Amino acid sequence: MTSSKGQLFLIPTRLGDNPPLEVLPISIKKVIEDIDYYIVENEKTARRFIKRISPSKSQPSLKLSVLNKYTTEEERNTFLNPCLEGHTIGLLSEAGCPAIADPGSDVVSLAHSMNIKVVPLVGPSSIILALMASGMNGQSFCFNGYLPIDKAERKAKLKSLERLSSEHNQSQIFIETPYRNTKMLEDLSNVLHPETRVCVACDITLPSEFIKTRPARDWKNNKEDLHKRPAIFIIQKD
Repeated sequence: MTSSKGQLFLIPTRLGDNPPLEVLPISIKKVIEDIDYYIVENEKTARRFIKRISPSKSQPSLKLSVLNKYTTEEERNTFLNPCLEGHTIGLLSEAGCPAIADPGSDVVSLAHSMNIKVVPLVGPSSIILALMASGMNGQSFCFNGYLPIDKAERKAKLKSLERLSSEHNQSQIFIETPYRNTKMLEDLSNVLHPETRVCVACDITLPSEFIKTRPARDWKNNKEDLHKRPAIFIIQKD
């Protein structure tokens, strides 16, 4: 890992509280053992993850920069300075792959502008795993992030995504704050065309994993408790 400049490694993490090496390749353990500089969303959970995957690694030697909604652009622009001194940095997400539905994308963009090599590592992405298991179009799809909270705006957005799905034969993927999952599913079953397919994928990679694809009308009788469970929603109108 030595060069005139350090590199930026994009290090995936678990989607839940699994033993790390059940869902992550051994290459991630090797990289973490070699890196002392990290950019993380939450210092406490990042340290816990690093300790779980490499128990012998010295915690005092870790140098962590915190990237969250309170981080200023001025602060963020200094996070890659260690790379200029030859140190490699690891970018960690709170769950899954860094820079995908994640604030780390700004750091990756900065790395490219500074001519710092970006190295993505293999790991779980809830978005891709949900699409894989949905039975929907994996050739053409769109991730839309969070939908509007306002009831009327959400209804309009759902109808718009359904129309796009039908016109382009495209899977439409989105997420919701876990405590609003039940309300989201109610909206999907009431707003969408009865035959529009809806996939709900929650607790992906965990023992409690639940993934089902059904017509929108069939979700009206859902018995699965989705409250406060991380979930991905996908719709497709054929």
